[in-house]
Amino acid sequence: MNYKETIDYLYEKLPMFSRIGEKAYKKDLTNIISLCEQLNQPHTTFKTIHVAGTNGKGSTSHMLAAILQEAGYKTGLYTSPHIYDFRERIRINGNMISENAVVDFVKKMSPLTIEPSFFEMNVAMAFNYFAEEKVDIAIIETGLGGRLDSTNIIHPELSVITNIGLDHMDLLGNTLEQIAYEKAGIIKKDTPVVIGETHFETLAEFKDKSKEMNAPMHLAEQELLLESGKIEGHSLFCTFEYVTTNKKINLRLNSTAFYQLKNVRTVLCAVELLKRKHFKINDDAILSGIANVKELTGFKGRWEIISKEPTVIIDVAHNEDGISRVLDQLSTQYRNSNIHFIIGFVKDKEIDNILNLFPKKANYYFTNAKIPRALNHNELREKANTIGLAGNSYNDINEALEEAKNKANKNDVIMICGSFFILENLAQ
Repeated sequence: MNYKETIDYLYEKLPMFSRIGEKAYKKDLTNIISLCEQLNQPHTTFKTIHVAGTNGKGSTSHMLAAILQEAGYKTGLYTSPHIYDFRERIRINGNMISENAVVDFVKKMSPLTIEPSFFEMNVAMAFNYFAEEKVDIAIIETGLGGRLDSTNIIHPELSVITNIGLDHMDLLGNTLEQIAYEKAGIIKKDTPVVIGETHFETLAEFKDKSKEMNAPMHLAEQELLLESGKIEGHSLFCTFEYVTTNKKINLRLNSTAFYQLKNVRTVLCAVELLKRKHFKINDDAILSGIANVKELTGFKGRWEIISKEPTVIIDVAHNEDGISRVLDQLSTQYRNSNIHFIIGFVKDKEIDNILNLFPKKANYYFTNAKIPRALNHNELREKANTIGLAGNSYNDINEALEEAKNKANKNDVIMICGSFFILENLAQ
């Protein structure tokens, strides 16, 4: 098989959660254990950092990878889902896995003796690739949850849980406490864990699991204080203070998204713990990693401005917490601008709750991704219209964007959000 045939095989033959939802979700680790046994346990040959959370885990993973790269470590990065190219999921020092490596891995595993999911196969591919390429360390982002996630066979140097919000409730539970219990499943014996955001409803779950595993727990919000944050041009400048030492660090982000400050604090806390484990990371590596994460790791899709006049922004926010942060950013940064929303969601989201977050005084263009799990654009429009969000629907996101650009003035903002998968179809 060539690369295209291999990707088609992975998409079509293996159950894929991002396309079909719950049917593809495997509620145990049997398959990934079997795959890694077949590969001679590749995940045991390199150091790892495990990152979970409802939102922010992708941003946090990319920032950590960028800092470690700048500190001189050969750094693997596994994240999901991808936006434009399957190979975005598996990187070393920012470079995507080669097409040949993808083809060779699938050939190596054929014929399959079990029936893994698409995600399980990807995780095994990442572990195998990182082992073959002899990375110093890999940042491993969970896919969904934590306790039963296919990535949860690693024994990391450090666990990180960014935040807890209401998402995937059909699989992880209907309350913040239940979801926290699943995410806390990545906490390992005698291994420090960073909790990025602290909530009254979830803290007990993390304390209990940390105590059970004798895992030192570090609350980022208590260990670092945000002293200032301000936008200048296309950058966000901020200052954090380390509570125990009163040391201050001044950073520049190549993003203007204030919501990233929470992820930066989590990353800084994690880096301090890595330094205690004798990783050699100086302030220059931290400053450069944070400032250049897009260039270093191929980071995309988070408050990313893709064109100007009108300003077009894409963000993969897709649940209540994520959408709230995007809307807060819009109201702060573009409070006097006319906003055009291009939105599309998948069927298993709490659509009514999410739609109620959006302002009625805005222009709407409803669309859908080209996957079975997508909520049809006409159905989305009907739901939105019932609560006063008026607009037309489009089967293709590019048609929606063209229409929005035609209607917008040069000082308007076009915001595209709601799903990773609508962005996959966006013409680059």
